[in-house]
Amino acid sequence: MPDTSPPQTATVTEVPELRFGVVVPPSLDPATMQELRASLPVLLTESYPGVGWRVDLAVETLDGHAPSELLETARDRLLDEDWDLAVVVSDLALRSGRKPVLTQISPVHRVGLVALPALRAVGRKESITTAVSRLVGPLAGWDDDDEPVDRARRAHEMADDLPDLADENPLQFTGRVLAGNARVLLGLILANRPWRLAVTLSRALTAAAAAGVVTLATSDLWLLATAYGPWRLVLLTLLAVGAVTLTLMIGADLWERPRRRVEREQVALFNLATTATVVIGVVTFFAALFVLSFLAAVLLVDAGVFAAVVGESVGLAEYAQLSLLTAALATVGGALGAGLENDDVVRAAAFTRNDV
Repeated sequence: MPDTSPPQTATVTEVPELRFGVVVPPSLDPATMQELRASLPVLLTESYPGVGWRVDLAVETLDGHAPSELLETARDRLLDEDWDLAVVVSDLALRSGRKPVLTQISPVHRVGLVALPALRAVGRKESITTAVSRLVGPLAGWDDDDEPVDRARRAHEMADDLPDLADENPLQFTGRVLAGNARVLLGLILANRPWRLAVTLSRALTAAAAAGVVTLATSDLWLLATAYGPWRLVLLTLLAVGAVTLTLMIGADLWERPRRRVEREQVALFNLATTATVVIGVVTFFAALFVLSFLAAVLLVDAGVFAAVVGESVGLAEYAQLSLLTAALATVGGALGAGLENDDVVRAAAFTRNDV
C-alpha cells in the first residue's frame, strides 16, 4: 500500500545576525579597507559558527588623541547605527609602560580599539582583519570553549530588541532589559573583570589605608565596634560601599543617557553593566580593606588592653567587629580618594582592558 503520509518538512533554525561596525580613519589605505570588507565577514563566520554577521565599514575622521576619546567615538557610532558591536581602527600609538599596546576594549560598552602602529611593529604577524575579529569574543562575552549553540543563544539576546511599551515607567523598562539580557549582561560584567577596579584606583586605596591606620588606634572606636550590633555594622558597610560607588559614578560621569528613544535598551544595558562593574569593584575594595584591617588589629591591638577598654573579654568576633567598622570608615575615606582621581583614569579602570 503506498505511503500517503504528508512529506516531512525540515526544521529550519533561525540564525541570529549581529551587526558589527568597524570605524576607520580616512587615511587608511584602500587595500586595507578592501581586506576588511572582503575578509572580515568570512573570518567571523569561521571563528564564531552559529551566528550570522553583517559588517559595516564606516569612514570617520578621528579627532581624539586618547584611547578613551576613540572608544567614545566608537560607542557614539554604535548607538547611532544600532550596531551590536563596534571597533575603531586608529593610527594612535598606545603604550602600557614601555610596551606597545595592540588593542584596548570596553566590554561593558561593546566597543574596542585597534592601534595600527603596534600591529605594524616588528614581530607582529597578525593582519588587521585578524586583530579586529579577535576582539569580538571578549566584546560579546563569549569564551573560546563556548559551543556554537551557546553563542547563538547569547547572540539572539544581543540582537533582539525589546518591544517598546509606551505606558511603562523607566523602572519597569529597566527590569525588562535585565530579564531579557541576563546572559549577555553577565558575560559583559565578567569580561570587564570588575575586581581590578580597586587595584587601579591607587589614590583611593592610599587614602583608605591611611584612614584605616588612624582609626584603628582609636580606643573610642573599640567601644563603638563592640557596642554596635551586627545589623548596624552591615548597614554602615552598605552606606560606605554606596558612597564610593556614587562618587565614582557621578564624579567620572559613568551614567549614560539615551539621546533617542531607540537607544533606550542599549543605554539601559550599559548602565546596568557599569553599575554592576563598579559595585563589584568597590565590594572587592572593601573586602581587601577588611582583611588588612583584621590582620592589623590582631597584630597591633593588644588583647589585654582591648579587653580593659571595652570592659569584657575579647576574641576573634570582637576583632572582626573592630575590623568591619574600621574598613567601613576607611572605605568612606577611600571615596574622597576616588574623587581625586582623573576621570579618564576612573573610566579606564571601570571599562577597559589592554592587549600588550
